[in-house]
Amino acid sequence: MRPVSLMIAGALLAAQAVQAEDAQVLLQKYDCHLCHARDEAKTGPAYAEIAAKYRDDPKAASALTAVVRKGAHGEGPWHMPPLPQVPDADARKMVEYILASGK
Repeated sequence: MRPVSLMIAGALLAAQAVQAEDAQVLLQKYDCHLCHARDEAKTGPAYAEIAAKYRDDPKAASALTAVVRKGAHGEGPWHMPPLPQVPDADARKMVEYILASGK
């Protein structure tokens, strides 16, 4: 691989790491960790379960961003409360991180 290619690859990896870190900060900021965890179900499903459920859905990011903002009733006895205070851009970053956690 040429040095320029290595630099570009390194920059892309660094950008992805920053985006993941940003999403993790947002998940903490909006208290998502109270109901969700990466690999274990709590009150809500694990991020890995969400990612697996929506793996083949090209509209998943948009649909789940709306769920964060508007809420939804899941398959169990609990529901996702609406979080209208979460800006669309923040909701989208969190959802994209969650969907990527299943890859």
